[in-house]
Amino acid sequence: MSESNTYDDNEIVNSSTNMHMDELIAVRLSRRQALKGGVSVTAAALLGGLSLSACGGGSDDASGLQLGFTAVAKNKNDLVTVPEGYQVSILHALGDPLQFGDESWKDNGSETAESYNRRVGDGHDGMYFFGLADDGKFDAKRSDRGLLAVNHEYVVGPYALHPAGMTAGAARVASEVEKEIYAHGVSVAEVKRSTGNDMAMVRGSRFNRRVTSATEMAFTGPVKGSALVKTKFSVDGSKTRGTNNNCANGYTPWGTYLTCEENWLNVVARAAGDNAQRSAKEIAGLNRYGLPEGRKSPYLWDTAGTDDLFARWTSSVTGADATQDYRNTANTFGWVVEIDPFNPSSTPAKRSALGRFNHEGAWPAPAVAGQPIVVYQGDDARNEYIYKFVSKALWDPKDVNGGMAAGAKYLDEGTLYVAKFNADGSGQWLELTFGKNGLDGSNAAYAFADQADVVTHARLAADKLGATKMDRPEWGAVNPLNGEAYMTLTNNSNRVASTATPTGSQLKPDAANPRVYADTYTNADGTTRTNSGNPNGHIIRWREANGNGGATRFAWDIYLFAAQSDAAANVNLSGLTAVNDFSSPDGLYFDERGLLWIQTDDGAYTDVTNCMMLAAVPGRVGDGGKATAAGGTETIKGTNATPDTVRRFLVGPRECEITGVAVTPDGKTLFFNVQHPGEDGKLTALTSHWPASQTNPAAPQRPRSATVVVTRKDGGPIGL
Repeated sequence: MSESNTYDDNEIVNSSTNMHMDELIAVRLSRRQALKGGVSVTAAALLGGLSLSACGGGSDDASGLQLGFTAVAKNKNDLVTVPEGYQVSILHALGDPLQFGDESWKDNGSETAESYNRRVGDGHDGMYFFGLADDGKFDAKRSDRGLLAVNHEYVVGPYALHPAGMTAGAARVASEVEKEIYAHGVSVAEVKRSTGNDMAMVRGSRFNRRVTSATEMAFTGPVKGSALVKTKFSVDGSKTRGTNNNCANGYTPWGTYLTCEENWLNVVARAAGDNAQRSAKEIAGLNRYGLPEGRKSPYLWDTAGTDDLFARWTSSVTGADATQDYRNTANTFGWVVEIDPFNPSSTPAKRSALGRFNHEGAWPAPAVAGQPIVVYQGDDARNEYIYKFVSKALWDPKDVNGGMAAGAKYLDEGTLYVAKFNADGSGQWLELTFGKNGLDGSNAAYAFADQADVVTHARLAADKLGATKMDRPEWGAVNPLNGEAYMTLTNNSNRVASTATPTGSQLKPDAANPRVYADTYTNADGTTRTNSGNPNGHIIRWREANGNGGATRFAWDIYLFAAQSDAAANVNLSGLTAVNDFSSPDGLYFDERGLLWIQTDDGAYTDVTNCMMLAAVPGRVGDGGKATAAGGTETIKGTNATPDTVRRFLVGPRECEITGVAVTPDGKTLFFNVQHPGEDGKLTALTSHWPASQTNPAAPQRPRSATVVVTRKDGGPIGL
């Protein structure tokens, strides 16, 4: 998620009384018991009993992998800087046409709104590479030809999309809003190797496709047909329109793409006085998801006119019942959406069994024949939770290329869980099923009616079960060599000492989020600012009991603490140096070789360097021990990083986020996205000219989000 995204995810809407980790310590164990030897007896028992046979096999680490490049130095250049011996090219950028018949991007915002149904969208984010066989089907081992699915999270500024930027005013200009609606969503483009291992987009390919905020989609799973999603557009609750604010992503072993709806509050409003038209239960649900009455959406799409294209963006009561208005619009966003990139005519599906919240992404564990499909998910907001979905159906490799039918088989029925992290290094997955654990009509905070109600209001269900509040769970990734799952906790500048009384959105430190400290940074204009709490973030990881993704127990530790290399030892807990120090981890990805890629979306270290991507050879849960973080909170951490295990691979252009990464199966081509370069500028004073500046430092063009291709000049594998 970009920090320039308008929705304020600093606002905490979780008012539950669920324990933080410091409370768990006091209640369950003494600190000595919890941290003796680095992990408790309970956690050690979990670790000792883990079998790898159910996780895709392999050793306990990325055995044999050695980083083979010189670390890139931190810098503030207006270009992508890669190691010596590497090269970059631009695959596609905002406004590039996917088909023939549309003009090339002109650098003046003159493209029509309608043409963005065939142009690359804005705010490039999560993505995945699908190998494309000669018969047009998914081939998981194909590297020289494929389909690249790319999320478009939001419109940037938008200084590149409109001729003179966004027109100011209480009511939006309809033509501008229409263009923004079509610039959101997903692009699917065929790519082929051109020279060496470089990739080029195949313009005019029959597979090239846009899915936007206006595309018709089906509801599947528990919510299909529910009164919770009935609207004027779909009176039977079977379908909806559009996918929005698509941040991170996922994929399926049968060859489909999962795109995830995160900060949809950017586009959904609710009228003042609407509470008078609602039940107490409805109000509780809307408030828990950050949509109180009288809230204007930052984009103001609902103000552009009375046409349904615009009116549907207010979740307010205006008609006699839900089939005559869009009061349920909010309930139609926050889902995981499945798209079949190999069938451009297929209808995307919102797979409701996976739950509704600020979805950062949906990351599958390696599929194992005869075992369920497992998908990990993060709710990207402070004080929110980490989730897991376990399918009812067991994986059958014959379902490869099964398309949306396979998706229905594995993603429409299953069990949704939420994580509880114990202070002793163990954890439990708590089941979110109607009729269990008090998830029924007797729940005082929110009376659940059925499973559709549980998944639509997954946050409220997780509150009831006592899940552990986390700091903005962002991207996740699963190690293909041992099945361990990782998730970035990007930062939290609102954390206070354990002895202080929190106010507003502040949180106390705990074992899973232990640091409290302050750092001063220099702004671009020479002024200074102080960030306190945990401004640099960290990465947590866990290992399922017995190596089984369907297990309900796990062990955890903190893999890496982000920090400046010159920070105090109790801040720089992972021992980072100049070759691998970083701040605000966000994007995360394991390639098939077991190499971990870490990306940053930072506002704390940007006085020193632009955002970056690092390569890492990971260890395993339990390879470190106990530590005491700044502020005095004890925790469990992984072994320290070294230049041999974590190294900076690239640095992006000015004021960007580095996000989205995919590597071809042969490891020789890497894709990543640059989002919102020059985000602090304006049309009259641009601060970046990337991607044009990548080859011409004096380029005058507007900055654009884009997908970048990285290869080695000698044709060798990336990173090794």
